[in-house]
Amino acid sequence: MDIGILGGTFDPIHIGHLVVAEEARIKLGFSEVLFVPAGQPWLKLDRAITPAVHRVEMVRLAIASNPCFRLCTLEVERPGPSYTVDTLIALREQLGSKANLFFILGRDALAELPLWKEPQKLVQLCRLVVAPRPVLSEVEGPGSKDLRHLEKAIPGLRDKVVQLDMPVIGISSSEIRQRLAQGLPIRYLVPPEVEKYLTEQRLYLGSPDG
Repeated sequence: MDIGILGGTFDPIHIGHLVVAEEARIKLGFSEVLFVPAGQPWLKLDRAITPAVHRVEMVRLAIASNPCFRLCTLEVERPGPSYTVDTLIALREQLGSKANLFFILGRDALAELPLWKEPQKLVQLCRLVVAPRPVLSEVEGPGSKDLRHLEKAIPGLRDKVVQLDMPVIGISSSEIRQRLAQGLPIRYLVPPEVEKYLTEQRLYLGSPDG
């Protein structure tokens, strides 16, 4: 049983997240994709994060129509900073040894993998499905084009990486927050159910950081 795992702050979840998850599911034959909202993402401790109750509900609304998508609240239920390796250990205990775990991440996140908690153990627990991301600058992060660089920091990494062949989706949560703060529409950037929830809860109004 092959299971995809898409973690993230989801602040808010948007169409890009759903497209990546579905492309990975179809092309790699996952039985399901777990969406794992972060509790306290350690890489974003320097900015305010929308309360988990809102982020979880938006994920729930966004994935409700896809029977192959499932919400996993492990990280928001666990106190302290959220680390992917801890989540993978917990999922391995829950799902058993017959489940093959595939962690979906962007190419920019892959470049930062040596900074993550216990990256060597992380790649032992799963395979990494790398989705393309827009190039934000002329100089991309280390290892974004050449896995050999990352292989030196995390031996065995190259054998665990699966490149996901799909169009680049140029949507970001920060862009959506900024548009809402400026009173601009976000139609077609998020599912209609999420757009309705954002309007009803008046999230991100007046400040791009929520």
